Amino acid sequence: MSSSDGDSIKDIHELATVLSTNELVVGDELLKTLDLVEEDAPFKLSSWLFSRWHNISQIDEDSIATRQSVYDNPEMAQLYWPKQDYENLHRFDPNSRWTYKEERSLVRKIDWKIMAWAALSFSALNLDRNNLSQANTDNFLPDLNLTSDDFNWGNSIFRLAFLCAELPSQLVSKRLGPDRWIPAQMVLWSIVTSCQFWLTGRTTFFLTRALLGFIQGGFIPDLILYLSYFYTKNELPVRLALFWMSSNLCSIVGSFIAFGVLRMRGVLGRAGWRWLFLVEGLITLSIGVATFFRMPPSPTQSRTWFRPRGWFTEREEIIMVTRILRDDPTKGDMHNREGLTLKRLWTAVCDYDLWPLYILGLMFGIPGAPPGTYLTLSLRNLGFSTFTTNLLTIPSTVAGIITMFAITMVSELLNERTFVAMNENLWILPFLIALFCLPENPNQWIYFGLASGLLSYPYTHPIQVGWCSRNAGAVASRTVNASLYNMFVQATSVISAQIYRADDAPRYRRGNLTLIIICGFNVVVLYPATKAYYMWRNRQRDRIWNKMSLEEQKEYLATTTDVGNRRLDFRFAH
Repeated sequence: MSSSDGDSIKDIHELATVLSTNELVVGDELLKTLDLVEEDAPFKLSSWLFSRWHNISQIDEDSIATRQSVYDNPEMAQLYWPKQDYENLHRFDPNSRWTYKEERSLVRKIDWKIMAWAALSFSALNLDRNNLSQANTDNFLPDLNLTSDDFNWGNSIFRLAFLCAELPSQLVSKRLGPDRWIPAQMVLWSIVTSCQFWLTGRTTFFLTRALLGFIQGGFIPDLILYLSYFYTKNELPVRLALFWMSSNLCSIVGSFIAFGVLRMRGVLGRAGWRWLFLVEGLITLSIGVATFFRMPPSPTQSRTWFRPRGWFTEREEIIMVTRILRDDPTKGDMHNREGLTLKRLWTAVCDYDLWPLYILGLMFGIPGAPPGTYLTLSLRNLGFSTFTTNLLTIPSTVAGIITMFAITMVSELLNERTFVAMNENLWILPFLIALFCLPENPNQWIYFGLASGLLSYPYTHPIQVGWCSRNAGAVASRTVNASLYNMFVQATSVISAQIYRADDAPRYRRGNLTLIIICGFNVVVLYPATKAYYMWRNRQRDRIWNKMSLEEQKEYLATTTDVGNRRLDFRFAH
């Protein structure tokens, strides 16, 4: 037995002493927990990558990997037991034990069966969401007699529709289940994307942007909620980072697709951008149809008429369900076809402790959005050809993958959210100042270098999404709060779409000055204030909780109606 096992036994004795209302006698119930390990530390991608170069002792693959939880104490277990209509209840076994070898094999299987397809679905979203920028390189605006202001309004309409659809989409998703609603969304927006082949002018452009925004709204929170059914709280953030990295890879693939398809200009007398919308729409349509058959509703529902043997054995289902509930008992509070009540919805909306994160979601993305949206148009204006421009978007995308990977590692190593997330704006600020200082007619390669450097920023949105989910607490709250956070993120695009104006072209000096001011405010005021707020809230909770006796604490846990981050034993991450 290792020294850590000895410490675990000591902790179990202490926990049992605190929770017991009677004189504690070490018996069979306590002995059942002696083989458990302490709560798993956050997965360290850096440790996993570099362990072969360091003399790190390897865990015995055949030793018990089951973590301690509230279910190990009979009295506390009843307070956290899943609801009777929880769809995975028949596979929940608190007495079940599994080894590290079993768990790692199972997680790899989940990664391939669940995560890989979710990443592909997310990539399909980004393929259809980003093709407007690529169409811009093929005379999209002149062909439809549109101005850059019309282009801005089209983006704003898309984001407003996206924003307005977030909460309704979540209500539909919770009632139907994300396994049904996600592929339905994909099929619907693919049809609209393909229909852009027949755009005729300003009206049809605005109409399709509104339809795309409304159908795609809520897709990202739905997908994150779905992944949370399969992963623990320490596994999910890394998957979300890989999730957004896959979108960057999709952008690279999209650039190559655009490079080829835009050469079809003149085929059947049609512009290349029309073929781009049609081809990419058909690609995502095929992925959407396949997704109906690739998303099981839950860990225990992979068996169906077209997959009679399912993906997981009974043993694997027991491990999946038990490890998820041991990690977060609140995941048993709702089943996957349970709609949100208006009361739950209103409670989540009024959760003022998450408002600082909503404000961050609104502000952090503004400085980098206009340069990214206008990159292809600016490069074309500087004299690069259509095909060269599409290829020149690839370096910043590749660099973005690398910096996102690096910032994720830094976040893991430091276990810090606020100041790590702030690095996106810290990266962008000097490049904005450099763009502002460029002459009226800059060298095209200098502009390309500065713009690409700016757009190579470490994208910290995955960190903030996980941060919001962590600070929400309960499952029902996470669903709504994720939507609210994403609504503010989409509002970022509505605001940023109006910063680069036609009367400020082509250098957009006034717009860049506005971005510099916003970026400085985020770095100097907003992020430090958010951290200070959560530190203050935790100190408040500590004072109240520590004044209570052990009996009062136990009585509170047994009788409280507080849920999620309203509970006195909850502490906010920062």
